[in-house]
Amino acid sequence: MGLPKESDFRLADAPVPELGDGEILVRAMYLSVDPYMRGRISGMKSYAAPTEIGGLMQGGGVARVIETKNPGFSVGDIVDIYMGWQEYAVSNGRGLRKLDPAVAPVSTALGVLGMPGMTAYFGLLDICDPKPGETVVVSGAAGAVGSIVGQIAKIKGCHTAGIAGGDDKITWILDECGYDAAFNYKTTDNYSAKLKELCPNGIDVYFDNVGGPITDAVFGCLNVGARISICGQISQYNNTQVEMGPRLLGALIVYRAKVQGFLVSDYAPRFSQALPEMAGWIRSGQIKYREDIVEGFENLPKAFIGLLQGENIGKRIVKV
Repeated sequence: MGLPKESDFRLADAPVPELGDGEILVRAMYLSVDPYMRGRISGMKSYAAPTEIGGLMQGGGVARVIETKNPGFSVGDIVDIYMGWQEYAVSNGRGLRKLDPAVAPVSTALGVLGMPGMTAYFGLLDICDPKPGETVVVSGAAGAVGSIVGQIAKIKGCHTAGIAGGDDKITWILDECGYDAAFNYKTTDNYSAKLKELCPNGIDVYFDNVGGPITDAVFGCLNVGARISICGQISQYNNTQVEMGPRLLGALIVYRAKVQGFLVSDYAPRFSQALPEMAGWIRSGQIKYREDIVEGFENLPKAFIGLLQGENIGKRIVKV
């Protein structure tokens, strides 16, 4: 596959559709770029429906209603909408979430109070059930999901260790996100030795965003009864051929460990329960977040490619 190129994308003009009864027209304010989008354009089977050549790149957005024939929406309403990479979209209103700028910046609907925040919440709490005093390790710890996972783990009384690719990222997750320990995988030669140094009592919970050699090293440091949540494998997304790493499933027998992959969409019926708790943690200062905002609709491909290269700290968003 390889890393996508800006030339793989085309900016096209199309007429804005006329509204039918019950429909609304929205204009994008912020659009999301996310790692899962790589699977949509890989040509390989994935949980996300592929984007056909010449088709619209799918993704989340925050948009303002500019015309309405739906009594449930007024001009000026701001909504969380799955609209893809386009400036305007028509919706029948089903599944949209109205956003109140007085509660939180509307851009957070794409980050800490949106899909990434819910991914961190359910991927850690439901799958791994961390207990006070346990050690939680998070890869991709400075990203939109990983930075939140570590903070929720601290709220639950855990010892946290983060792995990220850059000294600036390490400084942020230690100083702002409250991680107890962290290391830069780009400047660390022996991941296993560093994990044993930072996690002297072993690893009880691993939240995996990256896969590859980092995850291989974690497997050798697990405690009996460890739980592993597979959220992403971003180190593998742009490989031109499948890597053959150590075959470590036998470790799950030794440590009686549980490994589970998940999709945050499976938890959608429970978002309304989790969002108020997340918002409360933000208000109390227990969760801090960072947005990496790229200006300009035309820069969506560049922002996406940069995300896959690890340029961002926190949630990367494009401001239209």
